[in-house]
Amino acid sequence: MKCDKEENKNKRKIYLDTNLQIIFGITLAYIMGVASITPAFPKMVKELNISAKDVGLLISIFSLPGILLTPFSGVVADRRWGRKKIIFPSLMLFGIAGGLCFFIRDFKLLLILRLIQGIGAAPLGSLTVTIIGDLYSGKELVAAMGYNSSIRSIGSASYPAIGGALAMIGWHYPFILPVIAVPIGFFVLSALKIPEPENELHIREHLNIVWKKLRSRRIVGLLVIGIIIFVMLFGSYMTCFPLLLGNSFGSSSLTIGLFMAGLSLIAAFTSSQLGKIVRLFSRKAILKASFILYTLALLIIPLISKLWLFFIPVIIFGIAHGMSIPVIQALLAEAAPLKYRATFMSVSGMTFRVGQTLGPFLMGLVIGVWGIGGAFFAGAALSIAMFIIMLMLE
Repeated sequence: MKCDKEENKNKRKIYLDTNLQIIFGITLAYIMGVASITPAFPKMVKELNISAKDVGLLISIFSLPGILLTPFSGVVADRRWGRKKIIFPSLMLFGIAGGLCFFIRDFKLLLILRLIQGIGAAPLGSLTVTIIGDLYSGKELVAAMGYNSSIRSIGSASYPAIGGALAMIGWHYPFILPVIAVPIGFFVLSALKIPEPENELHIREHLNIVWKKLRSRRIVGLLVIGIIIFVMLFGSYMTCFPLLLGNSFGSSSLTIGLFMAGLSLIAAFTSSQLGKIVRLFSRKAILKASFILYTLALLIIPLISKLWLFFIPVIIFGIAHGMSIPVIQALLAEAAPLKYRATFMSVSGMTFRVGQTLGPFLMGLVIGVWGIGGAFFAGAALSIAMFIIMLMLE
């Protein structure tokens, strides 16, 4: 739990904390929901006799419950049920429904199971960062968020390769992977030791207090920055960078995948070092530096003429991303007391989904007017806007 002496915190290797290791397991479980199955899509289209448009429903219907249920699960986790009573059944639902997909050969039934699996996945992302906020504070909180972000990035880089290898045996084999959530759920039940909120407020009063905190100038600024980061990440980088590599440089899917995986690995390494970085620099300074690096990376991309040189902006962007997200999560987690934190983090998480949704659409409009290069310059402009917002919060 939270230590009183800062010097003891700095000496403690929190990645050895059983609580944090269980959180790592939860993180690795829920992020596999999409990344591990996409390599099997070409085989699924052929063997299930469906269209490429139809196969995309496996992602959409899995993601839909996250949009609808995440805020509700946050409120419930802050009140009588608590964190563990939400996480355990969610992991069971995720693991069992996901595992059952392995045995299904009917696409409609597969969609139903993916919807159920998505219901299980919905609260897990926000509750992991909520629990980290419950357990740690100060520099230790930033370090813990960094380690968790590192684990998430490693999983994001690894699951497509693992899923692709399994899909070589059969399209349904990647669906074996979610079953790991079941034993993780029992670890949560038996070994996760966390403070649970005691909240007897009427739900209306509870939501009013959370709403007041969300409306503060500092929190609004952080939420806006978070939205911009996800617009930039999913618009300028995740959507436009592969198009640039494929259309302008004739890169293969493998080459594009290696560049994208490289970003995740660089971000993972950077996040894992945040515990050391935060001892040298303030969190605001780290965020400012990340926005400068985002801007630099995006300005470089459209100017590169040789494929191998793209490793430079990939490294720069990865470092920026590895620093920014964990620090923002730490600042948001600190802003809410224990009994409001799950609601607070779930609502803030929903705002980030807005950026994720808007990014590809907005950058598509930019490409239509200024071409593919314009999408990267627009992303750089957004990075500068984040830097300015950070200055205004001081």
